[in-house]
Amino acid sequence: MPNHRREFLKNIAGTVVAFTILPRHVLGRGYLAPSDQLTRGIIGTGIAGRQQLNYPGTRVTALCDVDQTNLAQAAAMLDKKVRTFDDYRHLLLQKDIDFVHIATPPHWHGLMATEAAAAGKDIWCETPMTHSIAEGRQLVKTVQTYDRIFRLNMNHRIEGNFYGTNVPVKKLKKLVSSGILGWPLTITLGPQTGFSWPFSNLGLTSLPAQPVPATLNYNRWLGPAPFKPYHINRIQNFRGYWDYGGGVLAELGQQYLDPVQFILEKDATSPVEVTVQAPLQHPDAVGTWQKITFTYQDGCKIILDAAGMDANAPFMSGSKGKLYADFKSDLPELEKQLANYPDPPLAVTDFVTAVKERQTFVTNEENGHRSCTLVNMGKIALQLGRSLQFDPEKETFLFDEGANRLLNKPLRSTWK
Repeated sequence: MPNHRREFLKNIAGTVVAFTILPRHVLGRGYLAPSDQLTRGIIGTGIAGRQQLNYPGTRVTALCDVDQTNLAQAAAMLDKKVRTFDDYRHLLLQKDIDFVHIATPPHWHGLMATEAAAAGKDIWCETPMTHSIAEGRQLVKTVQTYDRIFRLNMNHRIEGNFYGTNVPVKKLKKLVSSGILGWPLTITLGPQTGFSWPFSNLGLTSLPAQPVPATLNYNRWLGPAPFKPYHINRIQNFRGYWDYGGGVLAELGQQYLDPVQFILEKDATSPVEVTVQAPLQHPDAVGTWQKITFTYQDGCKIILDAAGMDANAPFMSGSKGKLYADFKSDLPELEKQLANYPDPPLAVTDFVTAVKERQTFVTNEENGHRSCTLVNMGKIALQLGRSLQFDPEKETFLFDEGANRLLNKPLRSTWK
């Protein structure tokens, strides 16, 4: 696959300069185009991409996928004919797209989002936000440099109960801010607290090469990932391989961890230590694990107890009390006590409004990077099979060059 990424980014830079008339996103903060609808392009037309084809207040003008079957299926679901591409870079050069929805396998998220920001597009990205810690910081820098609006597709900060707690995140945040439970706090995410970790997407350790389907551009599907011979399980179960995902931790981790990070008021920092209890991992295929523990500088902990090792663990515990599902507690009249405290401040929770009015969305590039760093720290600790210390300011591991080599995934030569 011929790929001249440096030349493409140069073209992008020139294109952004040329976008001085048509798109709403370069005409200044507060500008509203004549149409109320935002135009968007979708990169990745599998299940996640097709679920958002008719998002209110927007219309799709372009689709992109390296699988022609997925691409045709998504195009057929739209009322109007749209442009289709098998190379996301061509989609990014379209001048009439306000934002892109990135719904590809995770190993593409950071790269595509970074180039979309440089192309002057706002971004809606599926989780996990990036495939590595360094990639995440670069994405934050690029989004902010080009003054883009970024949304990470997570809803629990916005609405609904937080999984098995049966309690809205805003109420949990209010409780933590009140100090009623004391400090530091420990939050446990496991089956005993309503958070399952199903190991249904484990990778296969033996994958004999298979013929590549005629409808799939496998080389482009791999993109920045190392070349490995095609096998259908790499495509259908991409989360089961370190090169493209990270198992159930990558699949559910950020959805679980981002609200917890918000609840604990850790949106601007990261843990100083991660420990793992897990079997030795295969170099290619993701395996199982029992427990991952993140510890912050102030002593707060997040415990991912996949095996339910502590059967009686509360969802949240502090020096003064404990909280269980359904807002049950060992503290008397907790609801009554909490009523005396203010609600958390409001955030922008409508993406269309955020784009039109140039306001930061509730799940954005900065807090998204921090919650994705939790996922990526856990992945690295699992791959290495050891505990790690982390500097949340420099975003590097301490005294462990092996871990630091995994801060950034090396790109295949054609994608450097």
